[in-house]
Amino acid sequence: MGAIPTQRETISRAPGTPAHDGAGPRTVRTTLPGGPLAPGAARRFVRAALTEWARSAGPDTFTERLADDALVVVSELVTNAVVHAGTDVEVVCRLEGAEDEPTGLVVEVSDHHPSRAVRGDGAERPYGIPEYGRGLRLVATLSTAWGITYRTGAKTVWALLPLDGALAAGEGAEAYDDDSALERGLSAAEILGPELSVFADAGRPVYDRDWRGRGALSFLAEASDLLAGQLDEDLVAALTGQLLVPRLADWCAVWLEDEATGWHGPETAVAAGPRLARVWHGSENRIEELRRALEKDPPRLPDSVRSRAVPVPWPGEALGPRGATGAALAYRLIAGGRPLGTLVIGRAGLLRFPDEVTGLVEDLSRRVALAIGAARQYARQATISRVLQRGLLPGAVAEIPGVRSALVYEPCDKGGPSGDFYDIFPAGDGRWCFALGDVQGKGPEAAVVIGLARPWLRLLAREGYAVPDVLDRLNQLLLDDATEASDAAARALVAAGTPVPVADDGPHARFLSLLYGELVPFESGVRCTLAAAGHPLPLLLGPDGDVRAMAQPQTLLGVVEDVMYTSQTFDLHPADTLLCVTDGVTERRSGSRQFDDGDGLAAALAGCAGLSAQLIAERISMLVHEFGGKPPDDDLALLVLQAE
Repeated sequence: MGAIPTQRETISRAPGTPAHDGAGPRTVRTTLPGGPLAPGAARRFVRAALTEWARSAGPDTFTERLADDALVVVSELVTNAVVHAGTDVEVVCRLEGAEDEPTGLVVEVSDHHPSRAVRGDGAERPYGIPEYGRGLRLVATLSTAWGITYRTGAKTVWALLPLDGALAAGEGAEAYDDDSALERGLSAAEILGPELSVFADAGRPVYDRDWRGRGALSFLAEASDLLAGQLDEDLVAALTGQLLVPRLADWCAVWLEDEATGWHGPETAVAAGPRLARVWHGSENRIEELRRALEKDPPRLPDSVRSRAVPVPWPGEALGPRGATGAALAYRLIAGGRPLGTLVIGRAGLLRFPDEVTGLVEDLSRRVALAIGAARQYARQATISRVLQRGLLPGAVAEIPGVRSALVYEPCDKGGPSGDFYDIFPAGDGRWCFALGDVQGKGPEAAVVIGLARPWLRLLAREGYAVPDVLDRLNQLLLDDATEASDAAARALVAAGTPVPVADDGPHARFLSLLYGELVPFESGVRCTLAAAGHPLPLLLGPDGDVRAMAQPQTLLGVVEDVMYTSQTFDLHPADTLLCVTDGVTERRSGSRQFDDGDGLAAALAGCAGLSAQLIAERISMLVHEFGGKPPDDDLALLVLQAE
């Protein structure tokens, strides 16, 4: 957590200990992933709790001032927990006092397995150990009491806010100046003004001595919230410039290290190629000239520097007569133990930055680094997903003699590869095969199943196996693979001395629904043999608009051993159309209704009589999208095969 001011103990029970059993309407709790999005999620959680309590206790119970204070306190507690430990955090919000007359609001934030002790000796830390923040100073200002409780594997920091939203005059004033924001009885909104006070004194800026009490910490809270939602590192760099200029500096610049190489020390920094991602100046006509000057001389910080500010040369020639002299500071951006870049700020007319500014920008630089790290992690995951997705799908769809085909494939981006896949390929001897599958789940597990199933489908088909035999063998392959994976996991747990959990449903967790068929063109049409294993049944549309389901429902692949799959054979005559879909189509929701309720898909297909394969695919896709008010929340795939 941050640097710890003097604690004011006013609660007789152990700090951080729930007054009740942790359940019921007066206590709510949630667990949040320990990342840059956690503070915003915590604020939404507390706001929802106060809104719900106000419905039952009356709107006058919680003042706007209390709500402001509570949101700022939980934001800073969670931010400090994330910087301190980097683990998941638990947030508890609890009412104190009698059931019919609550007197206080307690906010608790716990992290697990802290990376270091709260207090420090001021020495430089190696990479990977977060530095201290200043958020708890604001917590102490806004609460009547606060404290820290250590439990096995966890640490809790709590704060108690009075429901009247005000502190008694002079309470806790020993920690503040006589004219501090606390003694003046200012509200959180007043303490956390949008601008930091700067005064001119003999031509030099002088920062108000109530800097931290009135604005600095709200600046950090607002900056954290703004940066946390960004998933592009260049946008984070751009927002950093807008946050700092002109509020704290005349100009700033952000260099980003190449993720593959990282920081290599001063002697190879130029060769490693830090990229000047953003330059920002209060005067736009100075930006390009300043950029050129900074690109010629990027900051070279010694490896011994971690997050503290380091003076760097002033680029006076690029700033004109008014910027001939000034002070510039560089901060290394470090997150997760890895240097990600460098932040440089400059202000004309100063010999040195005030300590209040250097400390504030140091705190901001940590949050910028966290946001850049989160953006890079998202970019890595998105890249992996795209690469996996390309590798799991065919590079091209085969053209089948006598058959027109159309495909709609819309994966739902939820942080990993889609669970839907398709394939159309020649199998030799005048045969073509097609497949439309849906794996249970998404992401890496789905990619494993698809990466196993699609090559085996092609191999078995080209070896001449009939449709039922292909499904029989693929089913056994999935079962064997799941058993091997389960056995390997059990051996790893035993080796680590961890008890092996016993699952009621056995080791099989890789389920696959599959529609698989074989097409053989002949003189007056195409002979189709197909089977559906736990998959929505295909629909056959005749030239007269008649629609009927083909194949028989059968068991999912990878669930039951010794299943004997069967197939159905029929002929597709000219203008006959076969529609194959995944459950992203049939189970598309609009409130409590699904698209295929009351044979909705068959009715939609009947209205496509006389259309080409491509137009049928586009029309069904359009109807599915229009059915729900929101974008689809599942992968969507449909394949249309039409005999010519």
